Amino acid sequence: MIKREKYLKDIRPFYNEDLIKVITGIRRCGKSTLLEQIVLELKETIAQNHIIYINFEDVSYADINDYKALNNYIVNLIKDSEKYYLLFDEIQSVKEWEKTINSLKATKNVSIFITGSNSDLLSGELATLLSGRYVSFRMQPFSFEEVCLLKQTTNYEEMFLDYLKWGGMPQRFRFEEEKQIITYLSDLYDSIVMKDIIKRFKISDIDLFNRIGEYIITTPSQSFSADNLVAYFKNNDNRLISKETIYNYLEYMCKGFLISKVDRYDVRGKRILNGKYKYYLTDLGLGRIMNISKKEQLGAYIENVVYNELIYRGYTVKIGTLQEGEIDFIALKGAQKEYYQVCYQIGDNEEIKEREFGVYKNVLDNYPKYVLSMDKFNLSQEGIIHKNIIDWLLEKN
Repeated sequence: MIKREKYLKDIRPFYNEDLIKVITGIRRCGKSTLLEQIVLELKETIAQNHIIYINFEDVSYADINDYKALNNYIVNLIKDSEKYYLLFDEIQSVKEWEKTINSLKATKNVSIFITGSNSDLLSGELATLLSGRYVSFRMQPFSFEEVCLLKQTTNYEEMFLDYLKWGGMPQRFRFEEEKQIITYLSDLYDSIVMKDIIKRFKISDIDLFNRIGEYIITTPSQSFSADNLVAYFKNNDNRLISKETIYNYLEYMCKGFLISKVDRYDVRGKRILNGKYKYYLTDLGLGRIMNISKKEQLGAYIENVVYNELIYRGYTVKIGTLQEGEIDFIALKGAQKEYYQVCYQIGDNEEIKEREFGVYKNVLDNYPKYVLSMDKFNLSQEGIIHKNIIDWLLEKN
């Protein structure tokens, strides 16, 4: 495994702070490895008996299943008034864990790190008890740059095609054979769906959930219409399904980090358009196993990769809506704003060129505007910057 330097760099300033460090992300994206890397860095200056690390997926800790057991276990290990570093991996396995974390923070000299595989980790009781007392970090599977570093390759085009097909989940790179990769990703998908979504949200109609999941996962980067999905089930299955049920199931998938929901933003009206969403896969490999026999959608996959990269780089992302046309992404970070159009290839196709560059004619501000494609020659024009997608993914940020 490689060092996840991007995340370590973000978290290091908080190592000795009493703010709780909350790391969330899809199951098996590397949160446990990141905690282990943090432990190694702490050991450079901190005595080992003042570092307590618990992975709640390790059966050795199966008896620590509620907040009282966790509190007793930790308190018995704290022997003096010096600072202790507490690292809890997949803490959502402990019932009412928030109570122990709040108590330890209030009564002990500790620096606390926690991870979890659902976005609800930052909601409910935790938000109430610890409002303003934690910092959060969302972790992604490997970026394309990290994959190239891991594989020690400069054959970027071949690696990019592999990345489009099988994604960046860290443990899938242990396998070379396609059959092994499919088996691993299939098992991981089932684990995410069952443990982090179906079981957590007590979903009873598993068949319906799976079918809605398959629909959204096999059509990444596409405009979503609940009305169309309702009509599909009615016409094909003679089954009446409410839009509320569909949106609830999609929200559960988002909370398990299987997909991400992206709002549409009215560029001129400067407002979010409610009910107008797109969904993107957190990892293309998990979509691929549901899509093996279907035609590849290279343009959609590339758009999905760009979305994930922008999230990895710390941007908040919206889809830009104009009277005529749509901007694929508006990327926001503090006072920084960037616009992105993404397509597979432009070449000498004037229609595609006009579509990708022309949409910016109606954007009158001076923020950077990009067009990303697989073309190797520079098509920049009229202040709009064209970049090769692979070159953009490998840029240092």
